[in-house]
Amino acid sequence: MSPEAPAAPTPSDLTRSGDLVRIEYDLWAETAGKTELLDTTHAEVAEEQKIATPEGFAFGPRPHQVGGDRFPGGIENALVGVKVGDAVEREFAPSDAFGERDPKLIELFSMHEVERLPEMRREDARLDIGTVLTIEGRRGRVVSLTAARVRVDFNPPFAGRKVRGKFTILERIVDPVAQARAVLELQYGRSSEFGVEHHAHTLTLTLPERSKFDINWLAAKPRVIDRLRSYVHPRTIRVVEEYVTPVEEKKAETAPAAASKAAADGEPATAGADVPPEPAPPAETRAKAPPKARGHPTHPEA
Repeated sequence: MSPEAPAAPTPSDLTRSGDLVRIEYDLWAETAGKTELLDTTHAEVAEEQKIATPEGFAFGPRPHQVGGDRFPGGIENALVGVKVGDAVEREFAPSDAFGERDPKLIELFSMHEVERLPEMRREDARLDIGTVLTIEGRRGRVVSLTAARVRVDFNPPFAGRKVRGKFTILERIVDPVAQARAVLELQYGRSSEFGVEHHAHTLTLTLPERSKFDINWLAAKPRVIDRLRSYVHPRTIRVVEEYVTPVEEKKAETAPAAASKAAADGEPATAGADVPPEPAPPAETRAKAPPKARGHPTHPEA
């Protein structure tokens, strides 16, 4: 008896544009027989390729919006219709990845123009091949320079290169709290630092301390709110900022400090700040002074 053929995936098993999923991937660029790692979720792959990572960076599965803008359009389209749990490996032509190189995007500037840029006015500024400059709102890399001229390439860094990617769709994200964290991670980052609660159609986000005055959060917040409405569908979204006033503990005054304070106030000093002075004895118990002797103090009368 022949084994049964695997059941065909149903539409609910396949990813759709706009789905929030969790994925693993390795992304490579190829040109002139050389392969360069562009991005990965695997620590061992990055270590093997000797890729430097920022301190505190964590590898592992990442949230992703299928058909979004994290990857070039051709790569995003390849993630639509993939069965959840399956791994896919594809190769993409430059036109489906970072685009073909456009010679018109390589421009020449005078050294005087470049030296006036804000990033070149810093004390540690250096101009060399590969330096990234922002000119008229466009980011480009220096590809050549002389004493008077600087040539800048505004093409994307990997334009004109084939791209190879391996992707695994681990799961579709459906839990409201997990969806909220995925939106935060995609639109802003640091999602693990936020407090997220979902009760009775109310979604509450509690900001971490360092995000309260972060200009990047202020810019990302409208996008976060819009995406949360699309995925979580809450009636109310609360964004909470907590500011706790620190309370200083009162320290007991030392004896020298108390004495100095008493002297300044014209009060008698005591041995301790909290010890009251002893009361005077009753009048009847006070010792009477002896009568003063008559005559010369050194020759009393006979």
